[in-house]
Amino acid sequence: MRKGQAVATGLLVLAVTTGCKTITITPNGGLSPSAPSASAPGRAEAFPAQTADKAPPRRARATKAPRRTAKPVLARGARGPKVRELQARMAQLSLFRRKPTGFYGRQTAASVSAFQRRRGLRRTGTVDRATWNALVSRTRPPTRAQLHPPAKKTAKKPVGKPPRKPAVRRDRRCMTGRVLCISKRSNTLAWMVNGKVRSAMDVRFGAQYTPTREGTFRIAFKSRRHVSSIYHTPMPYAMFFSGGQAVHYSADFAAHGYRGASHGCVNVRDRTKVATLFQEVKPGDKVVIYK
Repeated sequence: MRKGQAVATGLLVLAVTTGCKTITITPNGGLSPSAPSASAPGRAEAFPAQTADKAPPRRARATKAPRRTAKPVLARGARGPKVRELQARMAQLSLFRRKPTGFYGRQTAASVSAFQRRRGLRRTGTVDRATWNALVSRTRPPTRAQLHPPAKKTAKKPVGKPPRKPAVRRDRRCMTGRVLCISKRSNTLAWMVNGKVRSAMDVRFGAQYTPTREGTFRIAFKSRRHVSSIYHTPMPYAMFFSGGQAVHYSADFAAHGYRGASHGCVNVRDRTKVATLFQEVKPGDKVVIYK
C-alpha cells in the first residue's frame, strides 16, 4: 500500500515538473483531471480577452475638397463682341477712356481692376461672374454708337507756319532752385534751375479716380528700370515724389497720346528727354505740380 502511494506521488511530481496538465490520483489508482489551483491559472487567464481601454482603430480623416476659384468670364488676351461690350460699359463709368477695340489688353485689365476696387471685389483684373453681374447692374446696354464710335475726322493742317503756342505761365515756386515745374493746364514739364528752363517735355496725368496730386514735393528716390508692384507695368526712369506717384517714361503715352491716362503718375512720352532728365535730377530736388 505504501509502495503504491509512493508511485502515485512520483507520477504527480513528474507531471507538474514537465508542464503537463495537472492530474490527481484517485483512491482506486485511476487518473482524473484536477481542478485548476490558485497558483496555476486557468485557460481564461492564459488567453486574456481584449481590454476595454485599448484604443479603437483610428478613423481616416475626411479630406476637404479643394477650394474652387471663380472661373473667369473674360481675361487678358480675349477678343470679340463680349470684350467690346465690357469696354463700352466701363466707358459709361469713366473707367475706360478709349474707343472699344474688342481686345482685352493691359488697359482693359487696369479698368476692370479699378472697378473691382470700387465695388469691394477681389482685384484680379479679370472678369469673373461676380464682377460681370456687378457691372451689368450699374450700367446700361451699350448702343451701337458706343460699341462702334465713328472715327474722328482730322482737320487738314493749313499751309504755312504753325500757330504759336501761348506762353506757359510758370508758378512762382519754380523760380528758385532746382525744380521740376509741372503744369496741368499746358500738360508740360519744365526742368528749371534758378528760374531758367534747361529742358521741357509733354506730360499727361492721372484719370478721374486716380488723380495726380498737386502741390510742392521732393524727389524721394529714383529707379531706372522700375516695375509697378500694383499694376505690374514698366515705369522706366521713375523719379518718385509722392508715395507711389512718380515722373516716368510711358510707352502707352508714346503710342496713344492723351486718349489714355495714368494711375496718378506724371507720364512722359519722349524717352530720350526723360532719360537725360533722369541723369540730371537728384534726390531732394523740388517738384511743383499746379494748374
